[in-house]
Amino acid sequence: MGMRVDIATLFPEMCQQVLDTSILGRAAQRGYIETHCHQIRDYTLNRQKQTDDYPYGGGCGMVMYAQPIADCIRDIQAQVAAQGRPAPHIVFMTAGGARYNEEHARRLAQYDSLLLVCGHYEGIDERVIEAFADEELSIGDYILTGGELASLVVADSVLRLQPGVLAEQKGYEEESYWNDLLEYPQYTRPEVWEGRAVPPILLSGNHKAVDDWRGQQSRERTKLRRPDLWEKYLAAGGWDGTPKPKKPSRHRKKKPAPETVTAAPETAPETAPEAPVTPPEPENC
Repeated sequence: MGMRVDIATLFPEMCQQVLDTSILGRAAQRGYIETHCHQIRDYTLNRQKQTDDYPYGGGCGMVMYAQPIADCIRDIQAQVAAQGRPAPHIVFMTAGGARYNEEHARRLAQYDSLLLVCGHYEGIDERVIEAFADEELSIGDYILTGGELASLVVADSVLRLQPGVLAEQKGYEEESYWNDLLEYPQYTRPEVWEGRAVPPILLSGNHKAVDDWRGQQSRERTKLRRPDLWEKYLAAGGWDGTPKPKKPSRHRKKKPAPETVTAAPETAPETAPEAPVTPPEPENC
C-alpha cells in the first residue's frame, strides 16, 4: 500500500478534483498513493447541517463547531485502522501554525497515513484542535478564505516524494529547497526565442561543465534572492563557489637511491726494485 492522505473539509469535491489530476492522479491509479476527501458537514447533528456559529466573546466572522470535525476525524481514523494502517498523523491547517517548508514535507512524507483538517470562515473551535492535532501548519504569512488550498499544497508536496510518483528520484533532488539552494534556470527548444539564446554551455554536451554551470547558477540565484537560505546553506557546510585549493598528491615521491662509493681496487705497496746481483769475479791463480 502506498501512502494515504485524507482531507477533512467543507469542499471535498474541489480538493478531490485536484488530487485526481495529472501526476498525483496517475500515481493513485497505479497504486503508489491513496487520497480521500471527506465532507465535514455530513457529521453535523442539526437539521440545517450547520457547521459554524458566532464566536464567544464577540467579534466578526463565524467559528466552526468542534463536534462535526471530531466525528469526521474519528470516522477517518476507523477507516484507516480497517486497512491495517497505523493511526494517521493529524495536521490542522491554521493561520497560527508553523510555517511550512520543504523540511516539513520530507518529514511528513515518512508517515504511512496523513490527515489534513481544513478550517473555514473565522476559524475552528480551539478545543477540537487541542483534542486531536498532532501539529498545526501554515503555508505562509497571508490569509486565505479556508484551509483547502493550504491542505492541497501540503498534500501535493508530500505525495510527490513517495516512491513511484515521479519518474526519477533525481526529479526532486535537483529542485529548489532540496539542498537549501534555489534551482538553476531551465531551458528548452527553440535554441533562440525572440532574440534570447540558450546558454551555449547547455548545448556543449560536456556533462561536467553543465553540472558546474548549474551549481554556480543555483548558488548565485540563492545568494541574490534568498539570503536567508544562503546563510543556512553555508552554515550547513555548503560550498560558496570559490576555487578549492588543490589537494596534495597522494603518491609519495620516491627517495633518491643513496649514493654508493665504489672503492678503488687495492694495489700492492710499491717496493724498491731489487739491485741486480753481480756475480763474483774469478780469483787469479
